[in-house]
Amino acid sequence: MDMTLIGLRVLREVAERGTITAAAEALGYTQSAVSRQVAALEQAAGARLFDRHPGGVRLTTEGRALLRHAVIALDALDAADRELRGGEAEDGPVRLGFIPTAGAVIVPRALAALCREHPRIRVSTREGTTPSLVRALRTGTLDVAVLSSRPPHRSPDTDAPPLRVEPLFETRLGVAVAAGGRFAGRDSVTAEEIAGEPWIASPAAAEEPLLGVWPGLPGRPRVRHTVRDWLTKLHLVAAGAGITTAPPALLPAVPPGVRLVAVEGVAEEWRRVSLAHAPGPATASANAVVHALRQEATELADGLG
Repeated sequence: MDMTLIGLRVLREVAERGTITAAAEALGYTQSAVSRQVAALEQAAGARLFDRHPGGVRLTTEGRALLRHAVIALDALDAADRELRGGEAEDGPVRLGFIPTAGAVIVPRALAALCREHPRIRVSTREGTTPSLVRALRTGTLDVAVLSSRPPHRSPDTDAPPLRVEPLFETRLGVAVAAGGRFAGRDSVTAEEIAGEPWIASPAAAEEPLLGVWPGLPGRPRVRHTVRDWLTKLHLVAAGAGITTAPPALLPAVPPGVRLVAVEGVAEEWRRVSLAHAPGPATASANAVVHALRQEATELADGLG
């Protein structure tokens, strides 16, 4: 097969992003250039690498097989480049992905501890949804990711070889309300009481439901504010602009004027926070990052009781 490095990088980017458009934006190419690279790869492979669907593209069985080898080849070239430039394996770069709630508390604390203990390790980070982070692990653009899942806690994907996933802690969701608002002094609320409240939510994605609105509320919730950043969400709550679903893991980052209350009269909503590693052996640097994340997650879980 006659395949170029550019073609393999395009394959990895399209597989991770899920659309030709998003891959083109990430690579700085035109959509037509990316499409031509994909077509050339498919011709060289003698097989269709992507299935097209209304929301974008999805790897075929042949595409997944080629991607596994492409990731190995591209990572090996990156490692060779670092070695030729004098980089040391134990102090090599680590690419870390995380869900937004982890970025509010766990990740900054872990990076601070890592900086004290291993100041030469260079960590780059990326926030994303669990499905997007899993794709990035599969395509080799992330080494470690902090993910979330809801019961039943299945594997985050069905590809082989399986990702290495280890639970960090489980937490029961609550609702963040204004300390001086309608629910002042309350430790819990009912689903009926919050159903008609104005909500502060994250932008909805096709791969994940709207975040911020309590799952399974009756009727159509009134989403008054759509915000990605958790700190902005919580400050809007403090200002009395609405309420939002939040895990206790955010408590260390909660600003004055916000309380987290339980929701009664409905099934409890639990989420598990886990670490996921790309298949294959991890570098010493990646293991150091994992250790720091484990330590911070343990301290957070102990503090929440």
